[in-house]
Amino acid sequence: MLDQGIGARVLRKEDDRHLHGRGQFVGDLAMKGLKEVAFRRSSLAHGRIRAVTKPAGTDSVIITADDLKNVNPIFADSSIPGFKASNYPALATGKVRFVGECLAACIADSRAEAEDLAESVEVDIEELPAVIDSLKARAPDAPLIHDDWADNLFLTTSVQGDIDSLVKTAPIKVTRELRTGRQCMHPMEGKGVLAYWDFQADQLVVYTSTQVPHMIRTGLSETLGLEQRKIRVIPPDVGGGFGYKCVLQPEEIVIAWLAMTTKRPHRWIEDRREHLTAGANSREHHYQITAYADEKGRLLGLDAEITVSVGAYSVWPFTACLEAAQAGGNLPGPYDFQVYRCKTFSVATNKPPFTPYRGVARPGVCFAIELMMDAIAREVGRDPMDVRAENLVKSTQMPYNNVTGKHYDSGDYPASLKQVAGLIDAPGIRARQKAPEADGRLIGVGFSTFTEQSAHGTKVFASWGIPVVPGYEQATVRLTPDGGLEIRAGIHTIGQGLETTLSQVAVHELGIDYDQVRVTLGDTASTPYSTGAYASRGMVMAGGAVSRASQELARRIRRIAAHLLQCKDEDIRFEGREIRAGGASLSFADIGRAWYLRPEQLPEDVNTMGMEVTEGYKPQVDTGVFTYASHAAVVAVDPETGIVEILDYAAVDDCGRMVNPMIVEGQVLGGTVQGVGTALFEESPYDQSGQPLASTLQDYTLPGASDLPWIKLGHIETLSPYSAHGIKGVGEGGAIAPPGAIVNAINDALKARGVEITQIPATPERILSAILAAESQQKGAAS
Repeated sequence: MLDQGIGARVLRKEDDRHLHGRGQFVGDLAMKGLKEVAFRRSSLAHGRIRAVTKPAGTDSVIITADDLKNVNPIFADSSIPGFKASNYPALATGKVRFVGECLAACIADSRAEAEDLAESVEVDIEELPAVIDSLKARAPDAPLIHDDWADNLFLTTSVQGDIDSLVKTAPIKVTRELRTGRQCMHPMEGKGVLAYWDFQADQLVVYTSTQVPHMIRTGLSETLGLEQRKIRVIPPDVGGGFGYKCVLQPEEIVIAWLAMTTKRPHRWIEDRREHLTAGANSREHHYQITAYADEKGRLLGLDAEITVSVGAYSVWPFTACLEAAQAGGNLPGPYDFQVYRCKTFSVATNKPPFTPYRGVARPGVCFAIELMMDAIAREVGRDPMDVRAENLVKSTQMPYNNVTGKHYDSGDYPASLKQVAGLIDAPGIRARQKAPEADGRLIGVGFSTFTEQSAHGTKVFASWGIPVVPGYEQATVRLTPDGGLEIRAGIHTIGQGLETTLSQVAVHELGIDYDQVRVTLGDTASTPYSTGAYASRGMVMAGGAVSRASQELARRIRRIAAHLLQCKDEDIRFEGREIRAGGASLSFADIGRAWYLRPEQLPEDVNTMGMEVTEGYKPQVDTGVFTYASHAAVVAVDPETGIVEILDYAAVDDCGRMVNPMIVEGQVLGGTVQGVGTALFEESPYDQSGQPLASTLQDYTLPGASDLPWIKLGHIETLSPYSAHGIKGVGEGGAIAPPGAIVNAINDALKARGVEITQIPATPERILSAILAAESQQKGAAS
């Protein structure tokens, strides 16, 4: 059914309500007696709490840690040896450990009144030295963030390889120190939660903007001491997540506790300043890398040390160590080499706790390895594209086990690089560079290739030692009495179009009309358990579950249809949105009517089957399927100002079978724009006392339409041998490659001036400073 099934560019089911302003987000919910909550937050990054004092007469409307009776802290432990767990209280106790940490919840009829109450809370905190720089935080004499720890390290890991032999024999050695900036996620809708007590069901009902509703129910149960059967979590429309909404939040606990104890509805909605201060929590990496290569630039080995500033606490369930673990495991990227040594440090700092962000460490490691590839190319005097192409894993090597044991299932990495180079006319850019630009700007071209493990399975997550390990993803499909189809899955849609693509999978299996399919996602009362939407797992896992359940439903429909049409089961075929055998046909409504309304027409053995099916699914090999892409950027750099303009940009992805190419392109485009922000604009800096210096959108710059060229897209479809329909994940990919491609293009433009940018975002200030420093060094050498 290519017209509506897998491979079709059908319009998204979600778009009608969103484009007409009919979506229902946490902020749209209305409820009698609803109270709004604002949080009094710490203005210090590190300090010992002496007192949090309520004004007289406010005991019932201001809640502090002393009031949260029998509430457990967020506790994300790991089975990995050496991991240090942290108690993350919903409201701070003992100490504050980052600016923005919640101290008190203030309740009123309106948010404005609640904020006024928050201002009236008196806070007495003894300020302590703040630990801001992750490298300094590793020092033996650094102030301790957690007093019962011996140091500030959540975890140290290592991968051992025989680097010493390369030190002696490799003809080319390239060393770089690289940094990535700390960022916010900036979904259009920030965090938000509304909770109330349902007296009829005798349940705590929590509406929350989350990617992982079933896991949030588990987390709330653990922290509140309430059985999971007494909690219902409902995710309404979610205005973007990007990983920010896939962990248990302190605010969710407080709002749920208020509803549970007062039996009245309460709501909190994050404002943008809260997001920029308490949510500045991703992608702050430091790399020290040495690459060894032969005379042609063939990569022989890597020696790396990676330090990640993971903030003050470990988040549940992914812990504080997911980022560094992913960084160490994925730094080798799509390249074929055999020697690798890497040490990673997950460092506690006085900043908000680290949350997984789109791509989880891969934007950083892609930036690092891609800059190293270009540095090797410059060292051996070759075009970076040629060196990159020779080092990529070849299609003839697939499936390929890389140096860290990643099992690359399929693909043609060099083909994606070749295609993307054609989209930006790389030879034409090289020809253009031979003559000066009329406006004095310098032109550069850069490439970046990555491979991304998506839909990680049980073995992978179990090896990371996290508290919640995904297993089989489940989905339920049900034929209705009038011939419609209902799909229920525990995963949730956060903008990636799952209502549409899951429908398309069912259409592919059953031949039913796309418009007759309805999808319910996430509600813990009506959907099978799922660990949620993250790691580009939606279509591989939930899509596979819908496919399997639809196949079983098709078998049952075929049995009923064969009886009604007096033929064999194998004679039944699904065509033209009907059920046919020979010259006769039935509608899906005929099947529904027979099963639900006229069962006397059916034999007894058919009556036991049912028109509702729940099936579980995980790929044959559950270590993940590997998508990949190559990106290319053409930039113009103004050497007088440091300002960069992206003149051209292209991306070629391979996510296996594209269920809906339009949605795939939307995901790649959206991710690419985020990646441009990572490369050039977005950063959450802190001063030495731990104060965030970007607390409004005047200080934190997001890319806009004027910062972007028309982005060209290309596709390769290499089916995964392990997943249903050969599908691979695509949700994170677009955000991974842009920093490497763009900064490589900047460095290509500036290479004649001896300038190399090694830190992102590559702001005009950093670029101009590097130009001036290079000029000063050249003048000093000349004199």
